[in-house]
Amino acid sequence: MKNQNCRVGSVTQLNMGANAVPLLELQYRNFMEKASQLKYTNTQLAEFLECKAERINALLKKLSK
Repeated sequence: MKNQNCRVGSVTQLNMGANAVPLLELQYRNFMEKASQLKYTNTQLAEFLECKAERINALLKKLSK
């Protein structure tokens, strides 16, 4: 029997081409929106999402240079 690869939970690498900036901006906005919605109900998750958003923002700044 032939081995099969499971794709559930796999991560695709982000190409640093022209498509990267809009995708990163969308992820940044989504993380910040989710963090603001959870700020008062689940503070640890909100802090985690804000941290992820800040990392994406730093990457965006690096790409824009």
